[in-house]
Amino acid sequence: MSAFAERFGLWSDEQQAQASEIVGRIDAGELDVLRFAWADQHGVLRGKTLVAEAARGALARGVNLTTTLLAKDTSHRSVFPVFSAGGGFALEGLQGGADFTVLADPSTFRMLPWAPRTGWVLCDAFMKNGRRCPFDTRQILRRAIDRLASRGLEFVAGLEVEFHVFKLDDAQMRLADAGQPGTPPAVSLLTHGHQYLTELRYDRVDGLMELLRTQLQALGLPLHSLEIEFGPSQFELVFGPTVGMAPADTMVLLRSAIKQICQRHGYHATFMCRPRIPSVMSSGWHLHQSLRHAKGGDNAFMPDANGDAALPLSPLGMQYLAGLKAHARGAAALASPTLNGYRRYRPFSLAPDRAIWAQDNRGAMLRVLGAPGDSASRIENRIGEPTANPYLYLASQIFSGLDGVERGLDPGPSADAPYETPAEELPRTLDAALAALQADAELVEGLGRHFVDYYCHIKQAEIARFNLEVTEWEHREYFDMF
Repeated sequence: MSAFAERFGLWSDEQQAQASEIVGRIDAGELDVLRFAWADQHGVLRGKTLVAEAARGALARGVNLTTTLLAKDTSHRSVFPVFSAGGGFALEGLQGGADFTVLADPSTFRMLPWAPRTGWVLCDAFMKNGRRCPFDTRQILRRAIDRLASRGLEFVAGLEVEFHVFKLDDAQMRLADAGQPGTPPAVSLLTHGHQYLTELRYDRVDGLMELLRTQLQALGLPLHSLEIEFGPSQFELVFGPTVGMAPADTMVLLRSAIKQICQRHGYHATFMCRPRIPSVMSSGWHLHQSLRHAKGGDNAFMPDANGDAALPLSPLGMQYLAGLKAHARGAAALASPTLNGYRRYRPFSLAPDRAIWAQDNRGAMLRVLGAPGDSASRIENRIGEPTANPYLYLASQIFSGLDGVERGLDPGPSADAPYETPAEELPRTLDAALAALQADAELVEGLGRHFVDYYCHIKQAEIARFNLEVTEWEHREYFDMF
């Protein structure tokens, strides 16, 4: 019987050639193991590691994973009745903890610089009959990119990612620390914080910065800068613009790589938006985006020198901007998908609290940077948190922006006082964000109604678990008072 990729025609000629190159490296003895990684509904990488001999055939045959992985919330609990008809998903082939297949995308192959003789490849998820898994978020972004391609356009994005790194003091691995989730690690600071971009603070963590720089560049990621952020033990990495799927693929690999590299060297890295530490500053993921013409590669957002001098983007760019603004509430649950992420939204904190745009103003949700002749003309969306599933976050931007283009929307005037300008407020809770997503007809159509219902079910399960807990605030506030 032919291999899975061949039987269902899932690889292009280029991918076939790339797969042959990987097999050649295996045959040459360069790899001991190959990690097959798949980004789940949360953007968390899961998968299996195969020894080189087994990996050789698995490239085209695929690797089987259990469908229960599709049912997991962020505690790794299954929140669908997986042994009922349809596995709780109302889809044939997903019941009973059956298998689905993840097939390597050979174009994503890397050698992991921190793990000797270890290869890595990103996978797409398929049903056993060769159809794409409807809950595979990478294919949702591919669908959005294809919509752009039908207009002769390509998506371009640069990543600006904030995160925290601490010294790992105690991994909390005693028997009593087991759980779902288990006890988080005990950590201490690398910097006191509140000395944004200071040379002295950077030099004190130069060992960590050099460790990340060398490893991330060895992965081939488009690293641009490493920075000391404002909060204690908070850092920022900036990555140059890439096209299509590449920004999202970069983000899932980046997060996993940083956590693995830091763990191996006695650090704990977290992309949690707002860790519970004194004087903390929230971390954001600022997404710089534009479109370019597939033919010629020119920036489609760059304004014409003979156009309206008051507009920082081309007419198409302004319409795309209007679409982002119009669907800001509906897209919030995809840009900020955790309960914790909504603790970031507060006025005068460099995090947005309403759906507005402004020219080069970091208080606005949509910061617009553009001028005639500026090939880097773009929109920076500051709504995201760094835990977001990048395939969903980027897809939400494309579907939103395209709606603005297709309907010829006007974003209105620039908001020069972003925390004072009357505008539609962003959701303040995950629950409100999920409701806004379900009410957004354009995003539901783009993502798929079945997927939106599935995604919201998982997130509502997380909210329900949170609501069952008694917080430290409640205990402190009421236990003695009443």
